[in-house]
Amino acid sequence: MTGFARAEGGDGGCTWHWEARSVNARGLDVRLRLPTGFEGLDGPCRERVSKRLKRGNVALSLTVAWSAGEAEVRVNTAVLEQILAAVPTIRSRVPDAVPPSIDGLLALRGVLEFADTTIAAEEREALERSVLAGLDTTLEGLADARGAEGERMAAVLRQHLGRIAALCAEADDLAAMQPAAILDRLKAQIADLLTAGLDLPEDRLVQEAALLVTKADPREELDRLKAHVSAATALLDESGPVGRRLDFLCQEFNREANTLSAKAADMALKRIGLDLKAVIDQLREQVQNIE
Repeated sequence: MTGFARAEGGDGGCTWHWEARSVNARGLDVRLRLPTGFEGLDGPCRERVSKRLKRGNVALSLTVAWSAGEAEVRVNTAVLEQILAAVPTIRSRVPDAVPPSIDGLLALRGVLEFADTTIAAEEREALERSVLAGLDTTLEGLADARGAEGERMAAVLRQHLGRIAALCAEADDLAAMQPAAILDRLKAQIADLLTAGLDLPEDRLVQEAALLVTKADPREELDRLKAHVSAATALLDESGPVGRRLDFLCQEFNREANTLSAKAADMALKRIGLDLKAVIDQLREQVQNIE
């Protein structure tokens, strides 16, 4: 599910802000960017995300800025010496190269280091608590944004379920689905067995007849499809995460629709079976994106 949220705050001469984005995914994948000095928050941050969210590609980034006088800039002399030592070798290989300038050297990665002024342990703990509280606020906003999208998607899912229910009702009304028609087909199939000259014992004939009844009557699949519609509708009325359970129901929907199409004895029922599979595919495509 998609969403965006941010929160900002400050504590002890430091200001911070969180940004969170999420896009659709079948599982939960968290990408976390923390500034230098805050790597220790990686575990607590991921734990908070997993408790709040169950699905989605979630990108979290924390930006920290220290007020004037709280940040230090240092020259990494070891790195600078290595670069200067390499200059003669480079000049010998590239005689026409422009001599290095001071601003060019300072712009090289690793020459300048930005370090936060060391703060007391108590201040650090207070700052980290403030940052994590800001993450909680951000995740709450992200969950609200995803919840609003979920409500819109729920309306779409209900439309798909209504279409499946309507197709089941349409199949119930077909003449080929009436008990008399099913019985006639069964009698014809048994007659074919007898006229084929098969010498079948009576108990074997009963078994074959029972098997033909099962294969010829698709009403059982329709009953299960209706039950799945009721179960999916009940899940949409729940307040917690239901995406994975709906995904499982979609597999059951698809299984029953395939069996119904295989049992269809006339083109009208086959058409309904194909329409069912098309709607179920649309339903599952949406379900895989919700939490």
